[in-house]
Amino acid sequence: MEIKGQLVDIENRCIYPAKIQIQNQKITQIERIDDEKDLPYLMPGFIDAHVHVESSMLVPSEFARLAVVHGTVATVSDPHEIANVCGMQGVEYMIENGKQVPFKFYFGAPSCVPATPFETAGGEIDAADIENLMSRPEIAYLAEMMNWPGTVNRDPLVMEKIRIAEKFNKPIDGHAPGLIGELAEKYVSAGPNTDHECFTYEEALGKIKLGMKIAIREGSAAKNFEALIDLIDDYPEMIMFCSDDKHPDNLAVGHINELVARAVARGKDLFKVLQAACLNPIHHYSLEVGQLRIGDPADFIFVNNLKDYQVLATYINGEKVAEDGRTLIPSGVNEIINNFNTSTKKPEDFQITASGKKVRVIEALDGQLITPEIEGEILTRNGFAEPNPEKDILKITVVNRYQDAPPAVAFIKNFGLKVGAIASSVGHDSHNIIAVGVDDESICRAANLIIQAKGGVSAVSGDREEVLPLPVGGIMSPEDGYEVAKAYTRIDQMSKKMGSTLNSPFMTLSFMALLVIPDLKLSDKGLFDGQKFKFSELFLKQN
Repeated sequence: MEIKGQLVDIENRCIYPAKIQIQNQKITQIERIDDEKDLPYLMPGFIDAHVHVESSMLVPSEFARLAVVHGTVATVSDPHEIANVCGMQGVEYMIENGKQVPFKFYFGAPSCVPATPFETAGGEIDAADIENLMSRPEIAYLAEMMNWPGTVNRDPLVMEKIRIAEKFNKPIDGHAPGLIGELAEKYVSAGPNTDHECFTYEEALGKIKLGMKIAIREGSAAKNFEALIDLIDDYPEMIMFCSDDKHPDNLAVGHINELVARAVARGKDLFKVLQAACLNPIHHYSLEVGQLRIGDPADFIFVNNLKDYQVLATYINGEKVAEDGRTLIPSGVNEIINNFNTSTKKPEDFQITASGKKVRVIEALDGQLITPEIEGEILTRNGFAEPNPEKDILKITVVNRYQDAPPAVAFIKNFGLKVGAIASSVGHDSHNIIAVGVDDESICRAANLIIQAKGGVSAVSGDREEVLPLPVGGIMSPEDGYEVAKAYTRIDQMSKKMGSTLNSPFMTLSFMALLVIPDLKLSDKGLFDGQKFKFSELFLKQN
């Protein structure tokens, strides 16, 4: 096969018209040609340097169908979410499902399953499992080490997992939100060599100087691009781009190509930006992804120009997988695995006996995973603590999905709902059911819709009920990705009509039980202080 284009040579920082020969999935020849008008730009494909495919609510084969349209040819994928639900069976599912399609998934061995001992998960990955996974060629790295206290304090189990990764000479992903100074030094010296959780330029710069590579994250909920993009000016070899978590409606619109266009529009050096988007993940993770060199796999994309990055075609191993905004990958046959064992609830299960009016409140921040602890005043009725919608203090619950147990209930601010409730079984990290609402009846109805579907996202408002079923692990759909994106858009729009002002209410909801991100979160076992790493009392002591 022969193709022509304006070849963007990132490594040598030049662009020239070229003719490329492809044989047996590899590039066999690159030849400069006389300048020909109207040739599209030809460049390496984009790589998402850290993503949980499960957060797209799509199985890997469907994620790939959407991603290639935007020029993504590979992902560094942490199957941590499905592992928390189904253990090793979940990791195997992701690997095998991904093999159905001509897309380059590079999965990691989940390092923290369960993520903490302060919540109920459905699976466990121990050191023996890590050894098993690391010995496999499909596993490219040790996935994010979220147990930063254990890493800093050299917990024996944590260090054993790191030692196994080092034995197999595979990279170790980090997860160290907010760590600076001595704590960051202790964390990095233990072995992790990337981080995608930096909130500020100063935090990221400090970690770069300790030798860490920084993945600039711009997902559906967590958005750190604006804070971190200036790092690329002086440290282009240390920067990668990632989405971390991207819901299906956003994935249908764009992926890493959007970050490249934004960076270039900000005046960032073209070749530094493309180095971060296309090459740095290959070098760091030793990926078998082409860089448009002789002998490389024939992985590349055509784009309309070097400003908008509208992808005209995507090739993986010489096969055209997307063209003119259409995926050319057919849907596969996607099996269903799950672990969902709780029964439906009653409204009174969500009641809280009042012992005062002042409570600790989780403050949800749009575009951030951190959730400050603030003080709030709730209403009381018949001896029970009630939400205060006028002050945007709503009730939040986490319901154990793996066994029957009393729901944990607390209060949250900034969801903005004026009526009804929303719920989801996409709840990092253990994927119990999370719901936010203005009253117990609505919360109960929304949670029961999830329980009856054995996974999904739901919204209830008056007589209206909507649910998007996610039967694969309670977190993914086996259906056509574009149809899932449409269904998700409908339920997302419904939540906003109910009053939510958040950019992505369901994505934000999914992180409200993520205990490893400070400050205040809620697990199925209770209110949790992410700074002190211990449970907190809901009611504040009265003076």
